[in-house]
Amino acid sequence: MEISGIISAIIIGLIIGVLGRLVVPGRQHIGVLWTIVVGIVAALLGSAIAAGFGVADTKGPDWIEWFIQIALAAVGIAALDRTKARR
Repeated sequence: MEISGIISAIIIGLIIGVLGRLVVPGRQHIGVLWTIVVGIVAALLGSAIAAGFGVADTKGPDWIEWFIQIALAAVGIAALDRTKARR
């Protein structure tokens, strides 16, 4: 992976993480770095799941892929928040 791929993964992960945070109600007790990490993981997993279902490459925006990624980020952020809140 080249440096441009790493930078784009971080930017996309940030966007997906922030959108995932907006979906989860209430205040989250995780930091920005955890949001980015969860967003990057959700973006990668969401792309793989979308490719598995054959909806990753469509004409125009890949709305289904974005929905999957944001849903995974929301689940990841909620799970991480519950883990951090218990400590």
